[in-house]
Amino acid sequence: MVVGNPVRVLRAAIVTNQKEPSHTVKKRTTVTTILCALALAAVAHGQQVPPLAPPRAAFSFPQKQTLTYSVDWRVFPAGTAVIHFEAVGDQERITANAETTGAINLLFHVSDHFQASVDRTKGCTEEFDKQTAEGRRQVNSTLKLDYGQSKSILDEKNMVTGVSKHVESPIPGCMTDLLTGVYYASSQPLEVGHDFVIPLVDAMHRVPVTMKVEGREEVKTSLGIFKTIRVQPTAAAGVVKNRGNIWIWYTDDDRHLAVQMRARLFWGTITFRLTGNDSK
Repeated sequence: MVVGNPVRVLRAAIVTNQKEPSHTVKKRTTVTTILCALALAAVAHGQQVPPLAPPRAAFSFPQKQTLTYSVDWRVFPAGTAVIHFEAVGDQERITANAETTGAINLLFHVSDHFQASVDRTKGCTEEFDKQTAEGRRQVNSTLKLDYGQSKSILDEKNMVTGVSKHVESPIPGCMTDLLTGVYYASSQPLEVGHDFVIPLVDAMHRVPVTMKVEGREEVKTSLGIFKTIRVQPTAAAGVVKNRGNIWIWYTDDDRHLAVQMRARLFWGTITFRLTGNDSK
């Protein structure tokens, strides 16, 4: 399906596929790797994408909830990410704001904002908006999923160069987005040894991500000690494949609250830890 430094902390790491100096890659990844790298362990083409499984019967998206995460890169504080959930009619609105802080901010400033609109009953993403400012790069985009016409519609504009693009692509059916995917996993049964697949869409890429339910662990954050279930998102192809690992720790209860997320990649480790959980 969102997931400290910013939500985008995760996405940038995925740019390692391009020919860029290593120092540039590190800076960018410092801020954009877990909600996106997390949920997006791949950018694969031509794969069979399964339909999105509906939420389990006992699950309900939050009426209103705000989750705050601290983000560390290696041993350094790197930023914060705030995820807000709110029910609006038959939709769930999920917003995420991520900012770099401290020394990392001086090296490479990042301010990313995401918003997803999701069908509360089926879980299908209807729209996913991104406003990303990462160093000199500033891009705004809107991805709409038109299930009636079985296509995704991307409108994107580079705010620095002024270049815009409009792209339409077929989709197989109900899908989730990068931000929602991390939290959508909470709606599924989490049983050790029983993996499941989440179909993700980002821009024009459609990716089946396998959520491997690996085991149980205790996780300590500033909010206390949680009994959790560790899940590893994996994909059969893509730039993260063979370059590292990503894990999410969900509470071992009916909430399946994401209390910790970690991306361990070749340039270092980024960890998100839950520091705030408010029903407002």
